[in-house]
Amino acid sequence: MVRFFALPALLAASIAVASPVMAATVRLEGHFQPEHATTSHPEGTVRATLDTHSNLVKYTLTWTGLSGPVVAAHFHGPASASEEAGVLVPIPAPYKSGQHGSVLLSSEQAQALQNGQVYVNLHTAALPNGEARAQLAPVTPGGAK
Repeated sequence: MVRFFALPALLAASIAVASPVMAATVRLEGHFQPEHATTSHPEGTVRATLDTHSNLVKYTLTWTGLSGPVVAAHFHGPASASEEAGVLVPIPAPYKSGQHGSVLLSSEQAQALQNGQVYVNLHTAALPNGEARAQLAPVTPGGAK
């Protein structure tokens, strides 16, 4: 008589090994606001998704109303909406409204992003420290932040 006592354990182990770790996708959004006493009227949005397994952020930036062309753009943090912070990751040129791309974050940076502690800053020649800022926040499935 053949006994299969190890079969349930073997099946459970192979299922655990074969099951990939499921990554979650977090949707984020921010709206550009004037920064650093600009007299321009910037508007626009940052829409992004974060893959929580790889920490890859895919983004689309749209804007209007700046004093001139964007000369630099960055993800900054960690900082609340009332604070400033250093550059986390530069956004590569060329800069144009409707721009999309992706950046890779560290685990700590990805956590700050999920906590609403990251913003995108658009820099122009007139305001090299930043003319428009969009604080990113997770978007719930119903659409509210």
